[in-house]
Amino acid sequence: MSIRLSNGTEIPIEMHKVRVVQKVRLAPARDRLRAIEEAGYNTFLLRTRDIFLDMLTDSGTNAMTDNQLAAMMQSDDAYAGSESFYKLAGAVKDIFGLEYVLPAHQGRAAEHLLAKTFVKPGHIVPMNYHFTTTKAHFDLAGAKVLELYTDEALNAESDCPFKGNMDLSRLRAALEKAGPENVSFVRMEATTNLIGGQPFSLENLRAVKALVEPLGIFLVVDGSLISENAYFIRQREPGYQDKSILEIIREIMAVADLCYLSGRKSCSVRGGLIATNRKDLYEAIRPWLPVYEGFFTYGGMSSKEVEAMAVGIREMTELEVAGASADAIKYFVGLLRQKKIPVVTPAGGLACHVDAMRFIDHVPQSRYPAGALAAAVYIASGARGMERGSVSMDRDSEGNDVPSDMELLRLAVPRRVYTMSHYQYVADRLEWLYARRRMIGGLEFYEEPPVLRFFAGKMRTIGNWGAELTAAFEKDFGTQC
Repeated sequence: MSIRLSNGTEIPIEMHKVRVVQKVRLAPARDRLRAIEEAGYNTFLLRTRDIFLDMLTDSGTNAMTDNQLAAMMQSDDAYAGSESFYKLAGAVKDIFGLEYVLPAHQGRAAEHLLAKTFVKPGHIVPMNYHFTTTKAHFDLAGAKVLELYTDEALNAESDCPFKGNMDLSRLRAALEKAGPENVSFVRMEATTNLIGGQPFSLENLRAVKALVEPLGIFLVVDGSLISENAYFIRQREPGYQDKSILEIIREIMAVADLCYLSGRKSCSVRGGLIATNRKDLYEAIRPWLPVYEGFFTYGGMSSKEVEAMAVGIREMTELEVAGASADAIKYFVGLLRQKKIPVVTPAGGLACHVDAMRFIDHVPQSRYPAGALAAAVYIASGARGMERGSVSMDRDSEGNDVPSDMELLRLAVPRRVYTMSHYQYVADRLEWLYARRRMIGGLEFYEEPPVLRFFAGKMRTIGNWGAELTAAFEKDFGTQC
């Protein structure tokens, strides 16, 4: 939650205390240059020992609670019929109001099961925006992903509260053109990862359901950040200010026909699941679970993770938990805006997103500005963010680069991990870098996987700008910072 100080400043106040800590190391800039060069200017390939603040992702990096850790010690390791699973199913029933549960080892495993079961060659899958693994699974199944976002969605600097909404007129036109029989389902992501963690409104979700239900098309919600989306609805949607996070989550799930999620985000534990009240959908997916994941009562997760997820689902409905990262991100975004750093607004869930196309507007998309900025920020600070731009897009069938709609540097804010001094430090180094932004150049691939290249691809600088930036940093801060 956030509180206002007597001087009018609003800050996130941590509703927890730290009892276990992990040491980190701030390597000298020269070592950071060496590390990023060895990683092929891909922050995914950096080693933890070379990272000061790990803001790559909030997936699986959130701090777990004492209740979750305690629950892990009570796990039932039975291959079939584990009591741990029934605790998870009970939490899904109590919090989501959903009867049928299929565990999976993470969110992309759930996406694979959905693709295997429902996505056919020639189908379309309309959504408010794609996620990288989602699109990959549906593309591989032969379908076409349609991103039916609103006009405000790609406006980086905006005050639109729900940039994750779907454009209803575009959805209607897409359904009429394809025909309902050629639509696998409609997907809504909470919150839209690749455009800045932006939420959808319940009003929009209901309108989408009203459009597709009469056509026999079912509605899927990616609930990986469901509690954050609920938190934004409580803050921003009229009529919900007095609703609890639990009540809002239940309303979302009452509209959806099926929910899947990565537990690594809102649940703060590694794992995933699919849940629904529709027995026909459940029974269509269920036979494939033991083929690709594991038995019905563990689905590729360890029993310890199952126990922790059951607790995490309940805890994410607490206001101070649902708002933990959202309020920290709002503070972080506010710091950068004060320093005139171009960021995505309003602050969303998941991360603070820096607009690379405005930060280094001299670097064309063909030279991967978001990837270049991620590397430059690492050199200047030791903080590892990640590229969410054209590197995260795969080439088309003819081998051509596909420019991303936005070029963003994602600085993730894992729940309950970092403090205000960490955000202040990164903001200071970004300010230093912004003043020297003309030093940053582009990148080019020299190793490029055919799919999801952002995970393992390697690049090099065009020119020697990495070394030149490091020298400038050492001149201002010394060789040990």
